[in-house]
Amino acid sequence: MHRALSRIAVPLAAASVLIAAPAYAQGPANDGDSRAAGDVPAAADNPGAYGKNDAGGFRNVLPPGQNGLDTLGQILNFRATGALPKHWADQQPLYDGLLYASPTLTDSQVKDYYKDATFGVKKKNRAKTVKPRKGVTILRDKQYGVPRIYGKTRSDTMFGAGYASANDRLFLMDVLRHTGRADLTNFLGGGNLNADANQWQNNAYTEADLKRMLKAPAQGSLKEWNKLRKDVKAYVKGINAYIKAAGKDDALLPGEYAAVGQKLKKWKATDVMSVATLFGGIFGRGGGAEVTSAQILRALEARFGVEQGRAIWTGFRSKNNPTAPTTIPESFPYQTGDSFAPKGLALPDPGTSVTPWKVISGDSSSSALAAADDSASVGDAIQKEQLDGHHSNWELLSAKNSANGRPLGVLGPQVGYYLPQVLMELELHGPGIDARGASFPGVSMYVQLGRGRDYTFSATSAGSDNVDTFAEVLCDGSKYKYTYKGKCRKMEKLVRNLAWAPNAIDKTPAGKAKLKVYRTVHGLVTHYGTVNGKKVAYATARTTYLHEADSIMGFRRFNEPDRMSSPKKFQQSASKIQFTFNWAFQNAKHTAYYLSGAYPERAKGTSPDFPVLGTGKYDWQGFDPKNYTMDLLAPERHPQTKNQAVMVSWNNKPAKDWSASDRQWGFGPFYRSNLIEEKLQTAVSGGKKATLAQVVQAMEESATQDIRAAKVLPTVFEAMGTVSDPELTAAIDKLKAWMADGGHRRDLDKDGAFEHTAAIQILDAWWPKLLTAQFESGLGTEAFSEIQNMISFGAVSSRPSAPGFSDGWWGYSLQDLQRVQTGAPVPGGFPVAFCGNGDKTACSTALQDSLKQALTVTPEQLYGAGACVTDPQPSCWNANRARVTAGVTAPSVYPFQNRPTFQQAVSVGR
Repeated sequence: MHRALSRIAVPLAAASVLIAAPAYAQGPANDGDSRAAGDVPAAADNPGAYGKNDAGGFRNVLPPGQNGLDTLGQILNFRATGALPKHWADQQPLYDGLLYASPTLTDSQVKDYYKDATFGVKKKNRAKTVKPRKGVTILRDKQYGVPRIYGKTRSDTMFGAGYASANDRLFLMDVLRHTGRADLTNFLGGGNLNADANQWQNNAYTEADLKRMLKAPAQGSLKEWNKLRKDVKAYVKGINAYIKAAGKDDALLPGEYAAVGQKLKKWKATDVMSVATLFGGIFGRGGGAEVTSAQILRALEARFGVEQGRAIWTGFRSKNNPTAPTTIPESFPYQTGDSFAPKGLALPDPGTSVTPWKVISGDSSSSALAAADDSASVGDAIQKEQLDGHHSNWELLSAKNSANGRPLGVLGPQVGYYLPQVLMELELHGPGIDARGASFPGVSMYVQLGRGRDYTFSATSAGSDNVDTFAEVLCDGSKYKYTYKGKCRKMEKLVRNLAWAPNAIDKTPAGKAKLKVYRTVHGLVTHYGTVNGKKVAYATARTTYLHEADSIMGFRRFNEPDRMSSPKKFQQSASKIQFTFNWAFQNAKHTAYYLSGAYPERAKGTSPDFPVLGTGKYDWQGFDPKNYTMDLLAPERHPQTKNQAVMVSWNNKPAKDWSASDRQWGFGPFYRSNLIEEKLQTAVSGGKKATLAQVVQAMEESATQDIRAAKVLPTVFEAMGTVSDPELTAAIDKLKAWMADGGHRRDLDKDGAFEHTAAIQILDAWWPKLLTAQFESGLGTEAFSEIQNMISFGAVSSRPSAPGFSDGWWGYSLQDLQRVQTGAPVPGGFPVAFCGNGDKTACSTALQDSLKQALTVTPEQLYGAGACVTDPQPSCWNANRARVTAGVTAPSVYPFQNRPTFQQAVSVGR
């Protein structure tokens, strides 16, 4: 994200006594809570029966392990002996092992890398049973410790989900609720100030706002919503029952609380909302970069004139590149209007500056930001997930293309790597609910990505456009008043006061700061500028703002068998999710897809790409400022299909004519999804039938490929023409040998170095120099730099990080070189050629010179920073590194794979 893969070590003060603590200890028999009236007792008995209500065929993996509870005694024991708590990292070998088995993977080996995810636990494999209150039974298996929660009533099941979640992730849940509220600095220390500022800028909410979210949804049945509220209430009671028990029993208390000097505090329903705002704001939004896009446009217009500048902007924008790969081939038009429509257009005036709003103030803020190490900020790590290119994917093959006659699926979300993991696994059973899979702690009353009785469901972040920017025209000579529907109105000021002291985790000197943003009827102010000579404040409007809780309705339905019995019912359930996700569904007969999200109907005739005036005349259709509701795109207009032969989503373009959001400029002539889809299409070509192992293999082989080697370098070499320099020839030979071997970044022989390390180093050094040689002189320095503010090169970053190969300049490079080579326009490409100003010889010279420069770059210059100072090579630099929020700090480094964090391998049936 890009990515600052960071970690926290928790150095605890020496203690004279080691506290012996079981991995899972039983809590109180009853906390005195009575079940809500109206709960219907469950008909099922025999909690834990293995395979009950289970169609079979489900496997999954979620590294490093289920357990996230490390007591003070366990932390000290780890520091003394290196011993890990039980179930701390027992799934990591499965996850890592697939990397090495992938090239020759067989069906019989799939079980070695994905654990059994069947409902229930075999009697011989049952660990100690916990009954935190009457009506609730929590079983765990001996092998991996995954909790199976059984409730006599639905509220019992929700209570059990809260209790088990707190058992496995209590300290992390505390971190998440504070991050969502933008007061993590108060909890963990001053190193999180920047993260709190980012959260406050994008998702500032008052306590009243969080309470308001729970009252009623923007759309849907109030009766169903009231049931959901009861679920949340019971879930919170379960969390608090565990907190009460942990306050009396050190064997249940995470040791990290001692490190930060914090006490246990009860949960509230608004804490659940806080966590929902955090993850919805990170993974479920798209767009909102209209101001940056406008600045790029102005730079291009200044360089090339208005007409040519706009044409070049359109080429880089890649809004609807006709050659872009899509998950489904059908057309679902959205936001296809004129980008430059003059109606309400609010571009910043040429030659004027746009000033970002400064969120942080206070005497200590500057010193805190200077002293803080963002590699030690949990908040920064979580915030940066929004920018991370290391994202989710899923692959589905229809029954007709499957060797066993049933659909095949490999599916999962990529949410980064944490210790303990920021996802947790649980299994839920009660009246109307049967599900198992992964959830975010703090909102884990439902399985959010997983399986039901006879179906599976998963998602990738779509990033489709649910955020717009409005230019509020200022009035009364004030920065904090604006004109709306003919009246001069005051902006609402939202303030968060922060104070911190050094602790064992964060040594930032004590201080105070204030976070401040202003809110208009449209949203939070992000920038100030000038439009048509008038001063404006740019405010972002997000359809899910103040409605983060609404999406919970869809997740609730995913866990209910009656709501997921067919592709149609799945799509209806997915349509209740307001966050922007690509949802996959699979059962024993069918596969299906649906793009969820609350997408606004913009004012007719206005630009879908740039800011528009916020005077009220150009609001979203049906916009109601009081309730923050608007007209939304009808469900039937969302991209969707069923039983397509091969479907792949790796955060790529969903469908033809579904415009990329204004923040997404990377949907060019190819995308990383091509790497997987091409392998699957080969597997089923000519009437062949594929196996589950082949689907797994298509995913895993693509997880280590460098997209530049696979898709760009062949055209680069063609454009270079004849190369006579022996040094360049030798370098090209190394690159071609690596490409012939698949262009992987992996270490199959486990000798500590990637195969073809020399070639990888050459490309890593060459890539930014190649792009600079290709584009800078033609674009001019200002425009060249501005475009990088929207979409980076995809080059080696400034600190060790794993590459995502999602968005970069590879499509730009390819299409520009194709135009130079052919001398003709390329579909979806630029109106002019940049490399060598279109001259083949000049382009060849520029490319060869850039490679010559790259060969002078040393490994130390490329990779000799951070954790790789003593091991400057790509295998170190690209390793997946966990963000550690625990006192037990291992394992924290894993071999590179661009693969989902939680992953299922499924063919429903026995």
